[in-house]
Amino acid sequence: MKSRQFVTFGIDDYLLGIDILKVREINRVLDITPVQHARTYVRGLINLRGQTVTVFDLGRRLGLALRKIAEESHNIILKNDAVGLLVDSIRDVVVAQDDEIEQPPANVGGIEGKFIEGIVKLEKDLLVILSAEKILEYKAVKSE
Repeated sequence: MKSRQFVTFGIDDYLLGIDILKVREINRVLDITPVQHARTYVRGLINLRGQTVTVFDLGRRLGLALRKIAEESHNIILKNDAVGLLVDSIRDVVVAQDDEIEQPPANVGGIEGKFIEGIVKLEKDLLVILSAEKILEYKAVKSE
């Protein structure tokens, strides 16, 4: 049985995860420079060791409220894309067997189903696995 590892993090009261193979690094929130006329979920740009990285407010991207940057806030920098995901807090790495990952429902609370790859039932929580590809998908029509 194949297993997968997920970096888990909190947004509001949700426990969310993303495949660890999609993550380059996790860092504290750096100075974010706002970008005029950007989509509502684009928080701005950061300079990460000379590379310009676009920061998405992940909660906003998922259809939730705008994040307040706090001491526990972090950026999850994705591999192969100059994109960081702003999250409320970083949690543990969770290992799940393929057969433990259930099909996603249409939505989970306020999170749109199109971003959800699957659900893992943990001992005391429900882990919502997000699809990095869907989060990064760009809509040609600026509807949000």
